[in-house]
This record gives sequence, structure tokens and C-alpha cells, in this order.
Amino acid sequence: MKPSICLYFQVHQPDRLRQYRFFDIGLEDHYFDDFANRTILRRVAQKCYLPMNDLLLRLINENGKRFKVAFSISGSALEQFGKFAPEVLESFQKLAATGCVEFLAETYTHSLAALVSEAAFKKQVKLHSDTIYKYFKKRPKAFRNTELIYSDRIGEMVASMGYQVMLTEGAKHILGWKSPNFVYANAANSKLKLLLRNFTLSDDIAFRFSNRSWNNWPLDACKYTSWLNNSISEGEIINLFMDYETFGEHQDACTGIFDFVSSLPAAVSAGSDFEFVTPSEAAKKHQPVAPLNVPFPISWADEERDTTAWLGNELQNEAFSKCYSIADKVLAADDERLARTYLKLQESDHFYYMCTKFFSDGAVHNYFNPYDTPYEAFINYMNVLSDFMLRVDNKLKQN
Repeated sequence: MKPSICLYFQVHQPDRLRQYRFFDIGLEDHYFDDFANRTILRRVAQKCYLPMNDLLLRLINENGKRFKVAFSISGSALEQFGKFAPEVLESFQKLAATGCVEFLAETYTHSLAALVSEAAFKKQVKLHSDTIYKYFKKRPKAFRNTELIYSDRIGEMVASMGYQVMLTEGAKHILGWKSPNFVYANAANSKLKLLLRNFTLSDDIAFRFSNRSWNNWPLDACKYTSWLNNSISEGEIINLFMDYETFGEHQDACTGIFDFVSSLPAAVSAGSDFEFVTPSEAAKKHQPVAPLNVPFPISWADEERDTTAWLGNELQNEAFSKCYSIADKVLAADDERLARTYLKLQESDHFYYMCTKFFSDGAVHNYFNPYDTPYEAFINYMNVLSDFMLRVDNKLKQN
């Protein structure tokens, strides 16, 4: 059996909050910065989404079924595409029509609901699945949680919804001596297969590609194919998972990143026995070699590969707890506008902006961060949440 490559890209754009002062509480319910959201989305669309989608479509047309990729696109991003860049949505629909692209399920607003509420988690996943079907006419069969967050318990919930394969991080502290280049199974439900990110080979593209001080710079497709061959000497599948914004945004076009992607399928075909597969195809092709025990949540974020990027300090935990403490009230209010706003306030990005990490992870946290300090992020979010809670209480009084 030939070894496999699974290429997966995360697509997400948050609903950034506008500057919301303490004195606005009770007076103003316009929470989101539409100007910033539109400006950033249009910029990323021109630098990344449109040129990269065009490139992938060309590669699929040139290679047929021999080249395949997968995406997870958050509901937040899909909404912004519809409002600010409908041509991006159309370009994704063209990719969907090829039959060589799989769209994965996830939480609708890229939330952390899996960590706190099974009911909220499943409700958001269903909403996202319905939205994917609306735009791409296919129900997702594979699952990717926000930022690859996974644990045995989260895997159980995903399996109970009927998904048979889930993506997560090949974290060293979980794998130990084991290789990420195999398919594993959920420890509690062996029917759920796990695809683990090969973070070394993924980050060679996502983070190191344009680093001129890197001893392997410059990286080309032939060199990278040789690394794939060396890595698969013990394994069956290499999972390359990364942010879609890697292409053209994090790694600018002038770095040669688009040329690298353009030449990769031909280099892999000429220099290896690899087959490109989607996550669902990988689950059918490869059998799990062992269960993977993950008692505490892991993710693909930061050196720790855990959830401290979002819940690692008192600011984050206070905001997170306060947000989810009102879930029952929002449900009882039975107001569509409040419910949609509440979904947006659950986006993981709001808590990510409050992170106080420094050193190597600090630069990553500062990218796309609209705040100068984590404390500003916390104060702004809590001001918005305070006003939102008042409006929920007022709605309950009216009911």
C-alpha cells in the first residue's frame, strides 16, 4: 500500500470587537468593528484566499484525482465572505465542484465549547454542518475541533455525532516514542480514527519557509519531497495541517511560497510513492495501529500544545467563565439576535488576545491582535459582555 499525504488548511476570520468603553454599557449594543473586519478580510482575500484558491484549482485540473486537499472554514469566516468578499466564497465553491476537496465540520464560531458544554458544542457543530451543506451541498464526514483541540472525552462526543475521523496534533508529550505518521483511534471509542499533525514538516512550511537564518533555507519542492520520504520510513501517512493564511499572508508571495506549492504535486509524483488523500479517504485506507490516550486537552498552539493559549491566566479564565455562565439565560431569552451575538462572543480569538505569554510564542500571539496589551483585550471584552448580559436580563423580564 502506498503511503499517503493529507493536506489540510484552517480558514477562520474572527468578529473583532470595536473599542467599547465602560460608559457605553447600557447605551450601545454595536459591539463589532465592521470596518476592521472588512479591511482585514479584503486584504487577506487578495493576498491569500483568491490566489491560493486559483492555484489549487489549477493543480487539481492538471493532476485530476491525484491531488486533493481538505479545508475547515468556520461559520464566522463564511459569514464574512458573504458580507465582504463573495468572490472568495465562489472560489471555494469552484474547488468543491472538483470532487477533490473535502470540507470538514467544526464549531460554528471557532469556539471552545467542547471544553465546557457538550450541549453547546453539539449544537454549534450541527449549525456548522448545516452551513457547509448550504454552501457546498455536502455534509461533512470528518471533524476538526477549534485549533485541533482534542481529548478522549471530546473524541467521544465527536464519535457520538457520527463522525468517523478527527484531526488533532501529534503532540510529543502524548505520543512519547510513537510516530505521528500512523492512524490512531480514540481511547474510549475505537470507531473514531485520529489523524495526527506532523508538526515538524507542517511548520517547515508554515513558520520556517521564509526564515533566511534557517539552515535549510531556501526550501524547494524537491528538497521537501526528500524529507517526506525520510519521514515515512516508519509510518503510513504524513498529515500536513496549517493555517490557510500561511500562503500569501504569513508567508508573503515574494518568499516564493506560491511557486513552492505549485511545484509540490509534480515533485511528489516524480520523487516518491505518496498519494494525496482527504481525511475521510485516509480513514478508509489506513487502519489504526493503537488507541491514543489523551486524558487532558491538547491543541496545535504554542510550545506546550495545550489550551493555555486561551485559558492560561486569570484574565482568560474570568472572561471564559463569565461568558459561559449565561448560556442558560441566553437560551431562555429565545431571541435570535441575542443568540447570534452570543455565538460571536464565544469565538476563541477573544480569549487568545488576552494571552500573556512571551518569548517564542509571543510573536505568534501578537499577529492579527487588535490590542496593545492583554489587559486592554480583557477590559474591552468584559465591557461588551456586561452590556450583553444586561440586554439578556431585560429580554427575560419582557418574556
